[in-house]
Amino acid sequence: MDAFLVSTGVVALGEMGDKTQLLAIVLAARFRRPWLICTGILLATLVNHALAGVLGAGLAWLISPDILRWVVGISFLAMAVWLLVPDSLADTPGTLQRFGVLGTTLIMFFMAEMGDKTQIATIALAARYDDIASVVAGTTLGMMLVNAPVVFLGDVIARRVSMRLIHGAAALIFAVLGVLSMLNVGDIF
Repeated sequence: MDAFLVSTGVVALGEMGDKTQLLAIVLAARFRRPWLICTGILLATLVNHALAGVLGAGLAWLISPDILRWVVGISFLAMAVWLLVPDSLADTPGTLQRFGVLGTTLIMFFMAEMGDKTQIATIALAARYDDIASVVAGTTLGMMLVNAPVVFLGDVIARRVSMRLIHGAAALIFAVLGVLSMLNVGDIF
């Protein structure tokens, strides 16, 4: 249960103001088909994070536990720093309208997640926990908790929520998780 809850929280915080969240706003404004957009986000995230989870589990199998905790800890600290650099829509791929709303969303989200903070977090979390399914389910839920409301209420949310504050809080959480991991205080999270 820890793997699921931590994964959900870490990715939900990391996703706030991320380029994929900005992409969700753009897709919602362009297509105005929230259910298809959310379905595309869900499918893209499941595939992307499942691949990241397998990679993370493979790393955990290849690397000794002592080295792994340092790799995971440093990864979380790097994520904390990365969160302080705001994303922009210029980082997202162009639209692929010939695939329809669902296909365009699926392809764009999958591509935008490649090497993204939440994908790196999924790799680190899967390396940290033995339960890949819980990590992938948690990271996918975290993505949906942040992106689905944006698809339905994008303009209202963007005007009322301070992304700078959210990024700062998320960076702090990632930094704490990184330090705890390096100190081998694994039972806390």
